[in-house]
Amino acid sequence: MKMSSEKSAMPALSPQRYALGGEAMGTRYSAVFFAAAGLDKSAVGAGLFAAVDKVDGQMSTWKPDSDLSRLNAMPEQQWLAIPEELMTVLDTALHTNLQSHGAFDIGVGNLVNAWGFGPAGSEPNEQQINALKESAHQPTSDVLELDHANRRVRKRGGITLDLSGIAKGYGVDELARCLDSFGVTRYLVGIDGEMRARGIKPDGRAWAVAIEKPVRHVREAMGVIELTDAAIATSGDYRHWVEVAGNSYAHTMSPLTRQPVRNRLAAVTVVMSSCMLADAWATALLVLGEADGVELAQKRGMTALFVLRDGEGFHEISIVDGSRQLPDPD
Repeated sequence: MKMSSEKSAMPALSPQRYALGGEAMGTRYSAVFFAAAGLDKSAVGAGLFAAVDKVDGQMSTWKPDSDLSRLNAMPEQQWLAIPEELMTVLDTALHTNLQSHGAFDIGVGNLVNAWGFGPAGSEPNEQQINALKESAHQPTSDVLELDHANRRVRKRGGITLDLSGIAKGYGVDELARCLDSFGVTRYLVGIDGEMRARGIKPDGRAWAVAIEKPVRHVREAMGVIELTDAAIATSGDYRHWVEVAGNSYAHTMSPLTRQPVRNRLAAVTVVMSSCMLADAWATALLVLGEADGVELAQKRGMTALFVLRDGEGFHEISIVDGSRQLPDPD
């Protein structure tokens, strides 16, 4: 039998689409990715859950045995050894606190609880609200001390930490790192509305992420952003709120005014390399408002979408790499 020296052309195998998800951190996480057929789906699924479950176990204010809850319960001036992941988030939070001129501050736990958004209770406590409004705020960067060499932390003053403005974004980054460890290079991962993408789809298209219309009781897309090797996070006033004396108050606390954020912004969406950073900065820019927030985003060369309430409708301000975009002509 005569054998040809030429190699037979084998058809390239198309990557298979996978979709995994579950419940964690009080919400749902998801992962859509493309990889070779035969990937150990159960191992990847277990890895994804473990990634977000670890973040929840360290940074939840709802779990009394979390590392964050233990830190909040610690006496002042006493050191507490903490895991590397929590150290990373605390360090990023303190840097963002300084860079945002105090707008992003994880030391608002008492405010969160007083307004009924924390584990302490579901109803606003007027007495606590009034007391906190009158008290002077100490920036967390002045009160919280990190010892990186020994991976420990201590409080130099009375403070209650809340990581709800950054931990979910970090959890998304951990989902991404999990898929990276399995050799997956095309994915979109998310926790609730915070997302991170790597690569592109096999058909050459970027990952499409819907921007939610900031309307209460309704889930409707107002636009789409395409992501490739980037993360996106949104902060707004339309998901969680309370009614007090006929007024509506959203869950994002302003350390600058010592009460919930109340400005024209309905939502701020930020695109950055890391979802942890996007999450923190979306909160910071929402707190700063439509004037100071836009100005700081431009100065820092950020990409962000500001959605302002305008009567019964909305008005958008788009910043791309620090440049304000002109609105599309009608």
